[in-house]
Amino acid sequence: MSDNPRLQPPGGPEMLAWLRHYRRAWLGGDLTAGLVLSIMVIPQSMAYAMLAGMPVQVGLYASLLPLLGYALFGSSMSMSVGPVAVTGLMTATLLTPLATLGSADYMQLAIWLALLSGVMLFVLGLLRLGFLANFLSHPVISGFISGAAILIILSQLPSLLGRENLPHSLRELLNDWHLNNTLVLAMGLAALAWLLYARSLMASHLRAVGLTPAVATLLSRLAPIVVVLVAVWGTWFLDLASHGVPVVGNLPAGLPALVWNTPGLGDLRQLLLPAALISLVTFVESVSIAQSLARRKRQSINPDRELLGLGAANLGSAITGGFAVAGGFSRSSVNIEAGANTPLAGGIAALMIGLILLTVAPLFAYLPLVMLAAVIMVAVTPLIDLRSLTRAWRYDRAEGLTLLSTLLGVLILGVEGGIILGVGLSIVAQLWRGSRPHVAVVGRVPETHHFRNTKRHLVETVPQLLALRIDENIFFANTKAVEQAIYQALADYPDTREVLLILSAVNHIDSTGLDMLSELTLGLSERDIHLHLAEVKGPLMDHLEHTDWITTQIDEIFPSTHIAFTTLAERKRPQ
Repeated sequence: MSDNPRLQPPGGPEMLAWLRHYRRAWLGGDLTAGLVLSIMVIPQSMAYAMLAGMPVQVGLYASLLPLLGYALFGSSMSMSVGPVAVTGLMTATLLTPLATLGSADYMQLAIWLALLSGVMLFVLGLLRLGFLANFLSHPVISGFISGAAILIILSQLPSLLGRENLPHSLRELLNDWHLNNTLVLAMGLAALAWLLYARSLMASHLRAVGLTPAVATLLSRLAPIVVVLVAVWGTWFLDLASHGVPVVGNLPAGLPALVWNTPGLGDLRQLLLPAALISLVTFVESVSIAQSLARRKRQSINPDRELLGLGAANLGSAITGGFAVAGGFSRSSVNIEAGANTPLAGGIAALMIGLILLTVAPLFAYLPLVMLAAVIMVAVTPLIDLRSLTRAWRYDRAEGLTLLSTLLGVLILGVEGGIILGVGLSIVAQLWRGSRPHVAVVGRVPETHHFRNTKRHLVETVPQLLALRIDENIFFANTKAVEQAIYQALADYPDTREVLLILSAVNHIDSTGLDMLSELTLGLSERDIHLHLAEVKGPLMDHLEHTDWITTQIDEIFPSTHIAFTTLAERKRPQ
């Protein structure tokens, strides 16, 4: 695809704009990307279905209609939507208290969880509430995903050891150890070694033998399919299942046949909070991926359209008997590196996965579960973002603490508790910062129109004039602190007769703040001190202009600090 922005497919607010403006030159890239993506997502989708507590073929089912639903409504030209590790873990964690893992009731609850999540996302999109992504800060998302990745890795250890559950002690593990456990562990370690090599070194080795960087990267990302093919052939040829190696087992051919079973009203009510949590995480994670991909191609995304696309994708997954889906970074990266120009690549991938389900799907019955565990473990390891923790801790201790607490909360309290803890700490941290406003006494830098903090710069001041700059919105949590700062400045400058409040950094004053300022003005008036304002922003003035504080208590409002300073200084000049 050309780097010329004029040749980029549109991703604006109009639905299916990319299809109406489709160019023949894009077809080759979309075909290639669709074929490559269909191969790449097979092991991942099966692995994430196992992670979600669903039969592995459900992962393939959940890779069909979501791609088409997102292509219809979404705004990203390159993002691929389908089963991902985080939604798989959240599905299992949120539903385990409600039904036995893998049971028919569990399957139906997973379908309804995807359905409710899809409805919520789609309705939020219709209401243009894309700004809700801002309610989860980066530390909360990073801590949640890191904690979830650790949980996912721990959940795969039994499969790596050829067991159903982890033993309670090392002695129990050794007492129950058999030859088949050694075989499974050896296979798992070999798969892990190959996948880690493919992730870290294969691309550079392929470039060294003459392949282009794009091709080398693409081949390294397709390494999991090699694991699957070799494992399937080896298990069938050596009959490893009869030697105690757990395999996928019977895998039906054909497209999904959905059997609806509506849960009771009580069960549906219990699904509302899990559906809301999974919707929020799905949206924030997917939008982050879509924005990252859009920047690479100098495109843009529409958050409200992303809500619609993700909602349609989850509704499509539910229709095909799947579980909650989201945009995946690895699958989207493969999609864009394979040459995807538009969502047509996802449609082609869905068609290829459908053909695989109709033809060769039963062959995956020989796939050892340990191979899927290895695929999952290597796929989620990069999600453990300790670098962000270190960076946040050094830059802002409150954000670092939020990230760490969210991570630990996910590990100790579970997915639901970890998210709620992280969001709660973010709100508390924001309120704590807002409750400690910076209020500076300012003066004029000599021979300029600039004003700076008297404690940081050599500036000119005027006797009897106190100029204060408030560097925070004034709201219920900080009104006392603002009031105390003003009175402290008056105590430091006892000859003050004129107070100038500079509101250049104030975007909002709530009713509590307004009451405080009104009482403060009355108190100053009793001491024969006049209050003036400078640099009041238009939107703030729109809210204040009809209040008694502005109309009856404030002496003057100046458009700039320089005009206020000059005017008030001349007014106090000796005659």
